[in-house]
Amino acid sequence: MSQNWAICIGIDRYDNLQSLQYARRDAEALRDFFANEAGFDKVYFFAEDAPLIPTDYGEPMRSAPGGATLRRFLRIRFEQPFLKPSDNLWFFFAGHGRRERDRDYLMPIDADPGNVMETAIAVSYVTERLRRCGAQNVLLLLDACRNEGARDGQGIGADRQAGVVAISSCSPNERSYEIAELQHGAFTYALLEGLRLQGQANCATVERLDQHLRFRVPDLCNDYHKPRQTPYTVAEPVEKQHLILLPKLASLSDLNPLRLDALQAEAGGDLATAEQLWWRIIAVSPADAQAREAVRRIARKQEPVPASPAAASAARTAEAPKRLVRLTRRRVVGMAGFAAAAAGAAVAVPAIRRFSSRPVLRTVSFDSVTVDGKGARVATDRHTAQMFTETLGFGGSLDLVLVPGGSFTMGSPAAEPERQPNEGPQHHVMLEPFFIGAAPVTQAQWKAVVMAHPAPLQRDLDPSPSLFRNIDLPIESVTWNQADELCQRLSAITGRSYRLPSEAEWEYACRAGTTGPFHVGPTVTTDLANYCGTGGAVAGDSDGRSIASDTYLDVTYASGAYGQGPAGIFRGTTTRAGTFPPNRFGLYDMHGNVWEYCLDSWSPSYSDAPSDGSANLSGTIDSPRVLRGGCWSHNPAICRSAFRDNLDPGLPGWQGRIGLRVVCTA
Repeated sequence: MSQNWAICIGIDRYDNLQSLQYARRDAEALRDFFANEAGFDKVYFFAEDAPLIPTDYGEPMRSAPGGATLRRFLRIRFEQPFLKPSDNLWFFFAGHGRRERDRDYLMPIDADPGNVMETAIAVSYVTERLRRCGAQNVLLLLDACRNEGARDGQGIGADRQAGVVAISSCSPNERSYEIAELQHGAFTYALLEGLRLQGQANCATVERLDQHLRFRVPDLCNDYHKPRQTPYTVAEPVEKQHLILLPKLASLSDLNPLRLDALQAEAGGDLATAEQLWWRIIAVSPADAQAREAVRRIARKQEPVPASPAAASAARTAEAPKRLVRLTRRRVVGMAGFAAAAAGAAVAVPAIRRFSSRPVLRTVSFDSVTVDGKGARVATDRHTAQMFTETLGFGGSLDLVLVPGGSFTMGSPAAEPERQPNEGPQHHVMLEPFFIGAAPVTQAQWKAVVMAHPAPLQRDLDPSPSLFRNIDLPIESVTWNQADELCQRLSAITGRSYRLPSEAEWEYACRAGTTGPFHVGPTVTTDLANYCGTGGAVAGDSDGRSIASDTYLDVTYASGAYGQGPAGIFRGTTTRAGTFPPNRFGLYDMHGNVWEYCLDSWSPSYSDAPSDGSANLSGTIDSPRVLRGGCWSHNPAICRSAFRDNLDPGLPGWQGRIGLRVVCTA
């Protein structure tokens, strides 16, 4: 079984800095949770007046977190490995932190703010020492940015710490706040809440803990009238988002991403990583036959190869398929393919399929919702649609809905609230029937296409590019060029014609016969779509930096409500398809969640727009491409049916925000 060790440091009183109120209490609360509730094997607690720190040899160590004491502890305790790769080490620090000469520092009791580099402790040094413990899962929890009643200065955490998961209490340009009513820092209070959650909402994985903190901390600050504070997580490598922090709370479904990562590492020849991932699965499910067999298989692969000529020849033959996999940059080749790869057989790419007939359709029924101008539900209507499922191979599939042909008025009327000039002039468009994805392409679907067709047609594709890592969430953080490459590979795999939707197809599909700002009515609520309902134009961060702003494309958005509708919540992440009701065509997430690419070149008006539903391709190969639909971090006005934006085809935009939906012309 895996072991859990923790180090908790909390500093209220400083020699040369303003004192804090609840940093020690934060660290003490984490210590008690780790030791008493989570059943950790060892917890070190550094705070003024705390008990002495036991050592393996010699006298106990002082616990007051001065610079010399902390450096000595990090040097002596972490001189030699003492944990297994499958174990976990948690490091929590609550106190002052500083950003000095582009490096992050933790401030011990005796730190001199005028001589930070010599008297403070660099986070990079802490990370380097902690990684010596032998555990592959090292977690930094840094509530270290507090000043003048807040936690000092610019938020630390901008440095990327190789090989660890670092969760910082706020974005680098924000501050971390203490809340007197809670007698805790907002970050630690939310952290303890998340670690104690039970059931499906638990925070057993890095990914779910990150999502909880990104939603809950801003909510607490808002409730207690503090400025915005947005925690963020940097996992290096990104696969550590899947790591299970609390095995007792994890479900069997939490193991699936770990299985894929383990099989991917094994097929790519990274046996050490594969082995520790399998051991993590065993920690949650001790009787897991696949994991135990994988550990035995890896042990056999690590045995020395005989030096005889015949044995050397056999070894080269066995290594050939692994080299083939590595040459494709360790792309995931699917659960079925991994079984062959693990046994030493070549991984076969599925044959290209060719279809001579239209897909077999089925009829589905569903409910759509309509609201009034204040966001109250006034109707729930039953609809039907025809759809088919495209089998992608490697366990992947894609649902496509038949959108009936017809005509509509494209663009927004002059009287629509928050209307932008590029949404006109309104014009009449006639479209033929087409198939479109029932939801944005998910991470599982993207990865299945890359697995089925690993060879690039025009460019390489990362099988896992997303910020929010979960196979059921939309793919995001991709460029238009990459989205187009995916459509080309999908066409090659299936023999059908796949592409991005034209801008007219997208808006026609979004409106589904409606004419107002949203397919649900004259306003929208955060019960019906995933957007920022708490105010401002844009919320959240990208690449570890806050991009929150009241202004977007030179327009200011103050309220999180649209029209006379209500304000709402800010989830701070993407959501799964099916979280909200579909429109009348049976399409999900047409408002918010992720921006979606269109085929069209950008044009600042519809003055030369086609009237037959085709794409406007008047630009060059490098011309900006159209974006539609808004996303989880944007104001509802930006998520309207008619809102338009654009981006250069080689740029992914802000992290975690741009995905795609495909069209099939069968």
